[in-house]
Amino acid sequence: MFDIGAAELLVIVVVAILVIGPKDMPKAMRTAGRWIGKLRRMSSHFRAGLDEMVRQAEIEDMEDKWAKRNEEIMAKYPKGTEAEAGAPENILPPDQGMEPLAAVEEVPDADAAAEAAIKRAAPKKAPEHGGEKPSDEPGLPFGEPEKGS
Repeated sequence: MFDIGAAELLVIVVVAILVIGPKDMPKAMRTAGRWIGKLRRMSSHFRAGLDEMVRQAEIEDMEDKWAKRNEEIMAKYPKGTEAEAGAPENILPPDQGMEPLAAVEEVPDADAAAEAAIKRAAPKKAPEHGGEKPSDEPGLPFGEPEKGS
């Protein structure tokens, strides 16, 4: 935006020392720093507002596209039971519904089944974290040197 090189900066500093004087220069620099800080904060606030407006406009555009697509789908499949291009017409025949899972009373040993499920779901420690090494896994874990080498 503003292209201030070293030569221009040197001229500004020399003119500032001549006009302001070396005694009042630190105070002038603090004041200039405060003004520059305020200007930067205002510009970042303005930029954030513009970014938010652009984001809201993009969201509205996407919502419009989604609404149009939804209307197209609803017009094409009003009942929601028709198969889409290439899908089988009847995945489940109308007379055959889904069957519920067996009730607890129908399971021969519910306690044993629950314990087996808990054992399958229980987290196991990896060998490198102190867990037991599986016997079917050959070799050493990473980082352990072989004996004798």
